[in-house]
Amino acid sequence: MDFEECYQLGYILKTHGLKGELAIFIDADQPEAYQQLESVFVEQNKKPVPFFIEHLQLAGQKAIVKFEEIDSIEQARQLKGAKLYLPLAFLPDLEDGYYFHELKGYQVKDSKLGSLGTITGVLDAGNQTLLAMEYRQQEVLIPLADEIVIRVDKPANTIFTTLPDGLLDLYLKDDAH
Repeated sequence: MDFEECYQLGYILKTHGLKGELAIFIDADQPEAYQQLESVFVEQNKKPVPFFIEHLQLAGQKAIVKFEEIDSIEQARQLKGAKLYLPLAFLPDLEDGYYFHELKGYQVKDSKLGSLGTITGVLDAGNQTLLAMEYRQQEVLIPLADEIVIRVDKPANTIFTTLPDGLLDLYLKDDAH
């Protein structure tokens, strides 16, 4: 299993107690959906490594977890800050909405400019999420904002936009010289 087949569930905040327990943050709208997890992948040396869960006690988006074979604070301390992952197959189906990873390969159609290009990825820029689109052999970044992304049509694999005037020009101005 590699990261392309996974999504980030959260990360390890700190150790908890002396017997190898860890405090984790679950970055999900419904953390209770993960109450019965049997295992997760923990990022170690830039690779997802499976860890089996002995017990997990949930409190909102935070939880105390005990992994099998992590029995001391010293062992637990080595995992502090590590990201937690699950296979994409664990994501519940959404009746409305979409997951960011699903948008890769979608076509972009703008209300004024028509067909523009293909989504190559979704980037988290901290305070906003950006769609990376291949347009005229250039990467263009489109803010994933309600006023720009009007509709996502999953059956048609199409994202409908109304791009701000001049957005594409920012990326193409080098071509004019």
